[in-house]
Amino acid sequence: MDMYTTVVSFFQQGGPFMYPIAIVLGIGLAIALERFAYLMNQMRVNRRDYEKILPLLKQRRSRELAEVTRKSTSAMARIVADGMNRRSSSRRRSDIEYAMEEGLLEILPNIERRTPYLATFANIATLLGLLGTIIGLIAAFTAVANADPAEKATLLSQSISIAMNTTAFGLMVAIPLLLVHSMLQSKTAAIVESLEIAVVKFLNLMEGEAAAQELSTQKGAPAKA
Repeated sequence: MDMYTTVVSFFQQGGPFMYPIAIVLGIGLAIALERFAYLMNQMRVNRRDYEKILPLLKQRRSRELAEVTRKSTSAMARIVADGMNRRSSSRRRSDIEYAMEEGLLEILPNIERRTPYLATFANIATLLGLLGTIIGLIAAFTAVANADPAEKATLLSQSISIAMNTTAFGLMVAIPLLLVHSMLQSKTAAIVESLEIAVVKFLNLMEGEAAAQELSTQKGAPAKA
């Protein structure tokens, strides 16, 4: 109960700027939770589809591979589907690579979406805290100027202590948001890196399959007289 009373008193004494900082905190937490859930789900489904697709590519089971990529909505499956669609019209590695890279570029905005907002909200919370403190200090000095000289020192110290609440609250909001932003950026980079590695692996396997098919065709062709 004492803790609750302390928090409520701290919030009330901070002044009107505590409310926009609290709104920034709420929006930042909502974005952080949504992004964390999305990225964790992407990591899970990409790993699952990678483990499905890689053996099918190695075994050259194109029909089953097409079925897997058609049913899945993961980034991994979409990139492989783009490569397979291009391979049906062109066997050149560069053409397939361009198609898969194009698919990767289309996926990147969804992976990186809204994460930069957290850093922006952290800066906004800090600046709102400083602004609230400055306005509180202006009001404190104005009140002290008209106070009894014997009470000026006490009144000034109390006013400054209260005015600093907004800065403290702004920093308490900004620091966790920056930490979460850094963590989400790290997870985003890990997903992008895994997709880029997968693109290279799939390209090498597709190229090997194309070479094997070409060799088989040459062996089956009748010899010229």
